[in-house]
Amino acid sequence: MKIMVCYDGGEVAKKAMKVAKEYAKAFGASVEVVNALQKGLEDELRKIQQAETELEYAQSFFEDAGISCKKHLLIHGLTPGEDLVQFANDHKIDQIFIGIRKRSKVGKLVFGSTAQFVILETDCPVITVK
Repeated sequence: MKIMVCYDGGEVAKKAMKVAKEYAKAFGASVEVVNALQKGLEDELRKIQQAETELEYAQSFFEDAGISCKKHLLIHGLTPGEDLVQFANDHKIDQIFIGIRKRSKVGKLVFGSTAQFVILETDCPVITVK
């Protein structure tokens, strides 16, 4: 079984990671930790380095618990939601864990919602954590 954790280093992402760790232990699953950045950020070295550092932390979090884990930073020109869904489909992910935070309707309209996109568009079950 393969699970995917959508991880950006935020507090809700850390909570999702903790839930995913327990799930992975219980089911003997391997973990794919994924962060997706918007295209155009590839020139912003600081943001890429920060994302890599966060992914290193997440990978060691799982490996320290004896769970097989790979990290992935996606910058493909799609929205982060599209990148995450495509990754899940391409890697035959069985379960996705994603942190959510409350946003106003205007906030969703203006900024979109990566979690909402993943929940609605992916082919596998999604566990949300807040």
